[in-house]
Amino acid sequence: MNTTEVPHYAPEWLELREGADAAARAPGLLGPLQHWLAGRERPGPRLVIHDLGCGTGSMGRWLAPRLNGPQHWILHDRDPALLDLAAVRTPRAAGDGSRVTVATRRGDIARLTAKTLAGASLLTASALLDVLTREEVDGLAAACEGAGCPALLALSVVGRVELTPAEPMDAEIVYAFNAHQRRSGLLGPDAVTVATGAFARHGATVRTDASTWRLGPDESALTVEWLRGWVGAACEHRPALARRADTYLLRRLAQCAAGELRVVVHHSDLLALPRQTGGPSWAGGPSSTGGTS
Repeated sequence: MNTTEVPHYAPEWLELREGADAAARAPGLLGPLQHWLAGRERPGPRLVIHDLGCGTGSMGRWLAPRLNGPQHWILHDRDPALLDLAAVRTPRAAGDGSRVTVATRRGDIARLTAKTLAGASLLTASALLDVLTREEVDGLAAACEGAGCPALLALSVVGRVELTPAEPMDAEIVYAFNAHQRRSGLLGPDAVTVATGAFARHGATVRTDASTWRLGPDESALTVEWLRGWVGAACEHRPALARRADTYLLRRLAQCAAGELRVVVHHSDLLALPRQTGGPSWAGGPSSTGGTS
């Protein structure tokens, strides 16, 4: 796989976005996943879940209580401080009260293989696909196919942002930001489309569902940090925007402080389920690539 470095995220940013992430995650993908897990030929005594690029462990805090039965979470990240924090904060009980245990693995999360996933029940990640390359996503799909492991990959950007009140410069910032996200071969807003094709080529049934941030006055601290990063990335890609963008950002920050700004940031969650012998891929969903995003 390509050795593109996954960006490092400050714990403060990850903490700030956790509430919006939790509200946005697509619960409609849990039913098909639970059905698939219940139909495994050799289920084993516990679920073994690999959390790739775990950050502070927000996926575990959201998902572990929504799955029943004993679970063993293996947390992967390059940052040892984040691994320690995630391990401490992972829930110790599943939805039915069963025990949850935790292990950590530090390393390059873009080098996952079927051997790494041997015995895994599930691979999961948040906000990861869009900072990978096409080759890395194909390698991820191949690793899941080789291990017979499903994947739940959440909160990938899709390149659509809506601000209210709208301004003419919004579209320029969106365009420049999306181009920045595609720098150096990264997939950015194309990630879900590329990943859907990659997992399908590797024999999985794929479904996507929307996981949208809806930010208002109650999320003003997150909105401020998101605005600064969003406009900053756009200007990094297109420096000619900088002068006008500075004025734009100050105006948007003032609207946010006054409780007048609403922001919708579109993401998508993806569920890929390998074929199982003797039964459908899931209940209540299509048997081939499909869904909404």
